[in-house]
Amino acid sequence: MDLLRAMTVFVSVADTGSFAAAARAQRVSAVMVGKHVHQLETHLGARLLQRDTRKQRLTEVGAAFLEEARQALEQVRRAETVAERLQDHARPRGHLRVTAPLTLGTAAVAPLATAFLRAHPDVSLDLVLADRMSDLIAEGFDAAIRIGPLPDSDHLVARPLRPYRMIVCASPEYLRERGTPHSPSELAQHSCLNHLLWHPNAGWRFASLGGEPLRLRGRFASNHGDALRRAALDGCGILLQPEVLLADDLAAGRLLPLFEHDLPPPRPVHLLYPRDRQPLPKLSRFVDAVLAAMGP
Repeated sequence: MDLLRAMTVFVSVADTGSFAAAARAQRVSAVMVGKHVHQLETHLGARLLQRDTRKQRLTEVGAAFLEEARQALEQVRRAETVAERLQDHARPRGHLRVTAPLTLGTAAVAPLATAFLRAHPDVSLDLVLADRMSDLIAEGFDAAIRIGPLPDSDHLVARPLRPYRMIVCASPEYLRERGTPHSPSELAQHSCLNHLLWHPNAGWRFASLGGEPLRLRGRFASNHGDALRRAALDGCGILLQPEVLLADDLAAGRLLPLFEHDLPPPRPVHLLYPRDRQPLPKLSRFVDAVLAAMGP
């Protein structure tokens, strides 16, 4: 039995609340999670978790062992950090796990990550793109990029990045056929491309309309920003999407911006990573790369 690995999996189960969530965080199957926990319980001669079909609960022994396991794993991590810093003058090496929202991650973080890997050949990186709030600690992420306001946290560092700016645009063909709206209030007479994951009552908001949502209709909607972008390029309607997704099309004139002085307010973006007085070189260099490419 790999005792350290079994302890890591057990702590992940305790933090995430289920074998399935721990399996996702540890990148193994739920069956393997159960095997690690069973081996650890056999090794200790005590039940650590009370399990039923829906959830797991720590036993008294499990709760006491959890705190000791956390400290032991942290001590191992510190030892690894010291060893890594002493090697090759702190040359970045090892594995990074990063998470980011789908659209921003695809358009901005993925190219940044591949450039970072070219510059640091001893580093490997997993980029998990998902439009949900991942728990960095419980799910084993080294860094996350988040859009929107952040809750207070004592264990995470938050570095501001360029705000997430939304653009309203349409193809030249659409505007020739349907005319160019000169104010957001005219959008009701146009076909608008809506994102299926937006709240149905959210609407498009503009400062000139007092921030009140415009509930706009169109003939095409999708749960994916790039599908909406392609529909706009094909002349199917007016689009509201992030500037980072549309930058190349706007620069080439394939899409034309509308209401440039009356757009939805930009949303804050932050890079998050665990607070550590001496982060590993792989993380500190990655933070530097993100700030250089996406900083305010």
